Amino acid sequence: MKQLTIVVKPFRAEAVLRAVAEAGVTACAVREAKGYGRQKGYLDRYRGSEYSTAYLPKVEITVWVADEQAAELADAVARAARTGRIGDGKIFVVPVAWPGPLEF
Repeated sequence: MKQLTIVVKPFRAEAVLRAVAEAGVTACAVREAKGYGRQKGYLDRYRGSEYSTAYLPKVEITVWVADEQAAELADAVARAARTGRIGDGKIFVVPVAWPGPLEF
């Protein structure tokens, strides 16, 4: 089993979630996040004065899939998230130990 952690720009989150659903993933976790990469922060202007915003808004989506499905899902997510500009996002693929169905 693999865990995919997908970090994208907020305006691309819906397209990425559609791609995840079309790939057959039935459950995921979505969180608001802040961060920066090569695009760094940006300067903003409020009431005439400039200030620096060091962290940009992002959306973090976490899904768990079978090993065979991970590469295909990562490709679909990358296509959905791509805008061609710096800061499109990241996809982290991590192996997960899963004992199988839990019985209570």
